[in-house]
Amino acid sequence: MSTQNPIKNTIKALKQQYDSLRRGKDSLLQIIDEAEISEVVYNSNAIENSTLTLKETERILLEMEVSRNVSLREVFEAKNLARVVEYIRGKSREVEISKEYIVLLHNMLIGNINDTIAGRFRKQGEYVRVGTYIAPAPEYVENMIEEIISEYTSEHDVYFMDKIARFHLDFETIHPFNDGNGRIGRVLINDQLQRLGFPGVIIRDKEKQRYYRGFHEYRDRKNTKPMEKVLTLALTESLHKRIAYLESKSIIPLIKYARRLHKSAPTMLNAARRQSIPAFREKGVWKIAADD
Repeated sequence: MSTQNPIKNTIKALKQQYDSLRRGKDSLLQIIDEAEISEVVYNSNAIENSTLTLKETERILLEMEVSRNVSLREVFEAKNLARVVEYIRGKSREVEISKEYIVLLHNMLIGNINDTIAGRFRKQGEYVRVGTYIAPAPEYVENMIEEIISEYTSEHDVYFMDKIARFHLDFETIHPFNDGNGRIGRVLINDQLQRLGFPGVIIRDKEKQRYYRGFHEYRDRKNTKPMEKVLTLALTESLHKRIAYLESKSIIPLIKYARRLHKSAPTMLNAARRQSIPAFREKGVWKIAADD
């Protein structure tokens, strides 16, 4: 299955608008990216059952004290993932995706947490399970990673979001590491998008059931459509956000915007979730650009 033409056309039009508006405004885009780091880190770690809140994640990344006792592991998980996110923003166009690059990112993520497994694929005797799914035996991991990288880099006639979704599904199906597979996989989504000149996306913890469904559909039926939808919606939202800032419009909560238009809040929120209006989230709050 593949992304439908109306969605492709929407993303194409938004990308053209984004590219036109961004000229001379790299500093603004950098500020937006930096402001998003805590949200990226919080959501990715929360999907993996971290107990940190968004506010606690922000404070940890700012080297501020947190009001409760949190585990040292969760502190390192937040700081390490932030470092990886920042690293790929600078390196994604300089270094090709390879086994070595993926292992380097893993070493940055798991270092100081579990150095015995950081920066290497699973080896003999190391098996992993996700729910009832058992990942391939470790002796197949390296070749399988090489295969999906080769497939991703050679399929020039496949729509880019379909390729990214398929790569993510395959990567998580292989589950090449003992720990950190989900976080590295989501980092690689943004690495791939940034190589193509797109902004990164946030896979949100509140929507993880839809995200998980993408894996179940792929493993059970080889259906890639649910994951393609998750990623295209996330990319559309990311583009809407950046275009709103680049156009220097007033940004207001979506609920306030709904009142202004005499529309019901649930109707507008549903439209935002479908991305049929140019709304986006900041710290979990739906917002939209509005003419003053």
